[in-house]
Amino acid sequence: MAAECSLSSTLDALAKEVLEADALASVQILTVNAAGESFQVMGTAGFGSTPDFFDLLIACMEAGAELRMIDAFTSRRPVVVPHRYATVMTDPVWEPIREHMRHPEWDWFASVPLLVRGEPVGVLNAYFAPGQEIGRTALDFLMAMGEQAAQAVAYAALLEREREVARREERQRLARDLHDSVVQQVFSMGMQVESLGMLSARGAVVDSAYVTRVAQELAGISKAVLGDLRAMVTDLHPTALSDEGLPAAVRTLAAVTTGRTGFEVCVTVTDQDDELGDLESELCEDAYRVVAEALHNSVKHSGGSLVTIDLALTRRGTQRRLTCEIADDGRGLPEQPAGEGGFGMTAMRERAARWDGELTTSARPSERGALVRLAIPLPTLLPAGPTRRPSLGNS
Repeated sequence: MAAECSLSSTLDALAKEVLEADALASVQILTVNAAGESFQVMGTAGFGSTPDFFDLLIACMEAGAELRMIDAFTSRRPVVVPHRYATVMTDPVWEPIREHMRHPEWDWFASVPLLVRGEPVGVLNAYFAPGQEIGRTALDFLMAMGEQAAQAVAYAALLEREREVARREERQRLARDLHDSVVQQVFSMGMQVESLGMLSARGAVVDSAYVTRVAQELAGISKAVLGDLRAMVTDLHPTALSDEGLPAAVRTLAAVTTGRTGFEVCVTVTDQDDELGDLESELCEDAYRVVAEALHNSVKHSGGSLVTIDLALTRRGTQRRLTCEIADDGRGLPEQPAGEGGFGMTAMRERAARWDGELTTSARPSERGALVRLAIPLPTLLPAGPTRRPSLGNS
């Protein structure tokens, strides 16, 4: 569930497990929205799905109903209410929500807060089947499950923050690339057009050779702009990455770069056990972005004509490692203090660090050019093949 990066799927699964583990009638897990203004049902088991559940509860509260789950949330302490079902089914203030909570039948109600670093982020509501009472053991179990739900909420928030950082990095990189290439080239086109307009306004005879030269320059610049824009589209939306995996996406990037720039880009892949296709999608995304940024830098700054990209998944025993090496035959790296660099280099290092990996840059051994190397440790695999059962003696 966590691998799907879906908080609702995770909390739905947790609600179902709680329901089965303690023979409850229904379970709900509600979280507060980003603004902290309302609750939303993120996990449920037992009751049917009601998208406007919290709105109906607010209607009940405005009619005079006491929402004990709000007490659990604000006090950060669990709340237990005996025989709550009878009250909901008979008191007119619960009319807006009554039909939704009628089946399955229940009796006692408990609400425990979901706490992340001491701050409430939601509640877990448990509706106990008739004949059951909420004792210390049952309440401890609900509080433990509330901790699990809170961890899921915290993990989802962490992922969203990382995604926002990645989105911000991409926006900044795109702005930089647009300024360095497209904006400057379009400005140059504008200046050429403006000069033609000024000559025409004066009524002077414009030399045809001059017009031909300007037209050729405009055609060349527009072709370059179109190429840059296509490259950006390919970089921002690597379709092959989601459809066919990291190697296919890098090969597509290499082919597009060659067609756009004339650089020769050669890709080699070492993956004896075909494991690259099984890597986590977000890890592949970060690895692809590092390769794309390094390739972009080589094409733009190296002054060379050849880039080699080596992807490899290596193994030593049960230890595995993903490596990506991007090398060019250009003028090499400028001298600068270790660990420093522009925005692109900083973004690449951050992507590597996200997976406990390492990004290094150096001159190519005994050759001209620069080398960028990304190394990411991968989860250890259990040994393949049948396992021997431990001896149980005579039992």
